[in-house]
Amino acid sequence: MANEELVLELLPDEYWWGGRTADGRSMPYGSSLFSVDLATYLGGNQACPLLISSKGRYVWSGEPFAFAFERSHLKVIGPGPLIQGEGYETLRGAYGYASRTFFPPVPSIPEELLFTAPQYNLWIELLYEPTQEKVLQYAGDVLAHGMPPGVIMIDDNWHEPYGTWTFHSGRFPDPGRMVQELHAMGFKVMLWVCPFVSPDSLTFRRLEPTGILLKDRSGRTAIRKWWNGCSAVLDCTNPQAVRWIHEQLEALQRDYGIDGFKFDAGDPEFYEPDDLSYVPGTTRNGHCEAWARIGLSYPLNEYRACWKLAGQPLAQRLKDKNHEWEGNGLDSLIPDGLAQGLLGYAYTCPDMIGGGQYESFSVDRLDPELFVRYAQCSALFPMMQFSAAPWRVLDEEYLRYCIEAARLHARFGSEILELAKAASVTGEPILRHMAYEFPGEGMEAVQDQFMLGSTLLVAPVVTRGARARQVMFPAGTWAGDDGSVVVGPANLLIDVPLGRLPWYRKQ
Repeated sequence: MANEELVLELLPDEYWWGGRTADGRSMPYGSSLFSVDLATYLGGNQACPLLISSKGRYVWSGEPFAFAFERSHLKVIGPGPLIQGEGYETLRGAYGYASRTFFPPVPSIPEELLFTAPQYNLWIELLYEPTQEKVLQYAGDVLAHGMPPGVIMIDDNWHEPYGTWTFHSGRFPDPGRMVQELHAMGFKVMLWVCPFVSPDSLTFRRLEPTGILLKDRSGRTAIRKWWNGCSAVLDCTNPQAVRWIHEQLEALQRDYGIDGFKFDAGDPEFYEPDDLSYVPGTTRNGHCEAWARIGLSYPLNEYRACWKLAGQPLAQRLKDKNHEWEGNGLDSLIPDGLAQGLLGYAYTCPDMIGGGQYESFSVDRLDPELFVRYAQCSALFPMMQFSAAPWRVLDEEYLRYCIEAARLHARFGSEILELAKAASVTGEPILRHMAYEFPGEGMEAVQDQFMLGSTLLVAPVVTRGARARQVMFPAGTWAGDDGSVVVGPANLLIDVPLGRLPWYRKQ
């Protein structure tokens, strides 16, 4: 099928957002050259076939497209149909129309505890060696240090071989009792799962004859290399495969009281365009979407890789970030989080505090200031997630600042929850770009502050060593966390000692 091509002339002072979450730092588009193909790579995070403009224009397609911002034009090429609209005046207007028309919100939200308390993912702390004893120790340490209980996520390798979703009997001798103890402490429990099946396992030998494993172009069971080796892959376009994975997950809920699941992988690069799937012609992005649909049955869920499904009650985490200030580190949390919201993903979570890319994270190179600023930056996102134990890697002063950030999130939890409930009706982001809320005030290029809902301006510190930072205040009166009152519009230099996360409430 021939591709369609759409060429739009860029308007004066027009800014664009959309495509891939992972390109947040390159947004807004329009002032420099930029191109990407949504059919080839999604950057390890969410993506949606949507572009929206500060001048109230949009481009949408049901299928992945390539787009390029050239000197004076936007060019979009894809299988189509490519749908273009204009006349919605602002970024908010264009987003609102696209949301209502192409991905209307579902009137339900993910598990409330994801919003109202910090989350605790055991990945960085335990890596591939989680045990029942270590999980309970971590949970007990959370409470002992005065941090609120929340969702606790037991990450990779709690299980037998990949695809055999039963607890490893050596590492978890009594998982039912463990879950009961965690529940008694106030936690809800998630388990990490993926669509892969180890090819040297009994599960593989049982599943292969059933036809629910993906086949390559030759008709043989596809074996794909991923970050943990080589595995077969569930064909989630096959209703029998979907039924099978639900049976495994529901057994964990029934037998042990597990509350939900972290659905990892599913990235398009683990599929090939000519794979022989149950639904003929399924694209690589289509397989990513099919895996993401599995999570819709579980209110307590988390995804990192997702194609489309904006407006759905899925918790969407930013991809693994490095333990660094610049690059794929702290400076990317706000731009990428804003991109998530403008792509229709309201229920968003930054990456693990300090960074979830374990190869960049070690005690001997730990930057305690960076860790604290990560925690503060995350505190007024819709969700926040610890992993490396701050009480282990930080001294008393820095630990205190992280505990304060955790408590701040819990303090705002009911307000964040109300915003999540509103998003399930309106489709609006919870974490909002300044230009979304304040069109025409020159906020389009702001990447280091955001709005939580329509009234709370948050200005975290994302620069090493900074004890002062500029904040752009829109028109109105703003009451600060430090007791100050600012009348905008104004661009002010404010003090940001290490213990401060600046936020301002519009009066």
